[in-house]
Amino acid sequence: MFTQEDNTYNNIRERSLLQWLDEMELHEDIAVHGGVKLCREYIECLKEKNEKLQNENELKNRYLKKMSGR
Repeated sequence: MFTQEDNTYNNIRERSLLQWLDEMELHEDIAVHGGVKLCREYIECLKEKNEKLQNENELKNRYLKKMSGR
């Protein structure tokens, strides 16, 4: 009935970004090198916020279904 969402494109995009960050981590410029750490932290922060919002959405959906009498 329900199919699993296809995240192939997102997975490829994330791996590509992480590979690029790995390459930039080896860069001799300290600003670039320091920016890699900042970028990785920001990505993790966004992932955590996304997960939190998805959980909130799921909770709201369950509540609305319960209130509608389904």
